[in-house]
This record gives sequence, structure tokens and C-alpha cells, in this order.
Amino acid sequence: MTPAPAPGVRTVIGVDAGSGPLREADHLIHDLVTRLALPPAVIACTHPVRTGPRPHLAVSLALPDGDTARAVWRRLTAHLAATAPEAGAALGTLRHGPHEPAQAAARVAGEHAERTSGRAVVYPGADRLTGTLTLERLLADTAVDDVTVLGTPGPPAPTTRIDTRGHVRPTWRGGRLTLALSPAPGGLLAPFEVPNPTPCCADHG
Repeated sequence: MTPAPAPGVRTVIGVDAGSGPLREADHLIHDLVTRLALPPAVIACTHPVRTGPRPHLAVSLALPDGDTARAVWRRLTAHLAATAPEAGAALGTLRHGPHEPAQAAARVAGEHAERTSGRAVVYPGADRLTGTLTLERLLADTAVDDVTVLGTPGPPAPTTRIDTRGHVRPTWRGGRLTLALSPAPGGLLAPFEVPNPTPCCADHG
């Protein structure tokens, strides 16, 4: 299950690199997880940004504690300065990069810290979500708190089988990481968000 909320935004880093489609933002997250050696407890999300010259996506990285967040911040800002000087980042009152993307990064960090918005790409247990498994197992083994089913008022039974399709993207809703599901062939359920047919990183899921 999801750990307790972090105090304020002191453990959530926002990054606005102007990512376009979802697959581009997903790629950025996976790249940062690898390059910055982020811990297994990280929850990394995408967020829409509607300010600036064009709508785009930013990302947020929720770290387990303040010391880890500050260490990651130092590695991140050095990486951005060397590879993406146009990108902005934020951690608490700290800012990096041009004003507009840095402010957008601060906004998405706040959304994630408050658990009001964010589409989770990397989270504890995400790597276990392959093939078909029961709802009970999904909730027990991952940071996902709840599920909803399109067109169904109540929750599915714990034994309901879910075809993950290797692509499970829950979102923050009312403080809980919630996965939207829809009916799938064979009496199964499947994540409402379908995998991109030509993903940029096939092994990322």
C-alpha cells in the first residue's frame, strides 16, 4: 500500500522538460530513475501543464525522505545543467532553470505532495505487474490503493483477474493511488489506459 504522505513538498521533486506525448514523459521518467539511481520506493508521475507556449507534460518524483530528496536534487540539477538547460526543476523552495518551467515544476510537485493529481509510471511493485493476476494480488504487491471499473458502481471481487498488458498507470485521486479498469475479453478486466502501439522504450512497459 502507499506510504504516508510526505510533509509538504520537501520530498517531492518536480521536473518540467517540456515533454510532449505520454510516451515521451514516460521515457523521461525511466531515464531519470536510471541516471539518478533513484531508490525502489520512488513514485514517479506525469502531470499535464497547460501554461506556456504549448500544452505539455511535466513529471514529479516522490522520494522516501528529505535526505534522499536533497541528494537526488543535487544529481538532478547537475544532470539538467549539462544536458537540458531549458528544463526547470523544483524541490520545496529550491528552483533550477528558467522561471516558467521551474514554476511549472513547483506546481506539479505540489500536486503530487498533496496527492491530488499525477499519473504514476514508476511506483513500488510496478515491475511485478505483468501478465494476468488477481485484484487481491495487485493490491497486496504494489502501491496501488484502489481500483475503479468503468460503468460499474462497486468494486470488483478480490478474485477478479486482471490482464495487465504490461502497462499499469494508476492516478492520484483523493489521496489514494487508484487504477481505472475496463472490461476485457474472457471475463477479465484490464487497465483503461492501453499501451502505446509503438512505445519508445519497449522494455519499460
